[in-house]
Amino acid sequence: MANLEIRPMLARDYEELVEIEHLIWNETNTPARIHWPSAEAYGRQKAGELQWVAVLDGKVAGYINAHHKTKLETNRHVYEIDMGVHPNAQRKGVGRALLKEIERVVRERGGRKLSLRVLETNPGAIAFYKSCGFQEEGRLVKEFIINGRPVDDILMSKFL
Repeated sequence: MANLEIRPMLARDYEELVEIEHLIWNETNTPARIHWPSAEAYGRQKAGELQWVAVLDGKVAGYINAHHKTKLETNRHVYEIDMGVHPNAQRKGVGRALLKEIERVVRERGGRKLSLRVLETNPGAIAFYKSCGFQEEGRLVKEFIINGRPVDDILMSKFL
């Protein structure tokens, strides 16, 4: 995709990232509504993480971040990822490009495993992650009650 650039997140991206977060997160894909009061608040919360953005045709189209799940030295090879893609940019290779880049970055830092969590109510994301080599590693059964319905939290991982 000629008009797609993957690069580290910059402070100037925060406003567009807040917009994306407010657009994509809802009762089908997160246990709690995500709301950022400002771009500055977003930046303060995300500081220190491995943050990358996808820029498609000059606009931020998605993000991915990776962070250590624990502070234990014995767990330093595992990075948990979070990812989001603007609805208008989905199914255009943005998510795959972001994953490919974070895999490269994590490998450079000695990482050997990526992990993530996805709700069972998000079959599109589950299928996407499986198509990218992730496997279900575990399931927290009825972990959340969303709109009065129990929802499983699926743990997925990929070895690098």
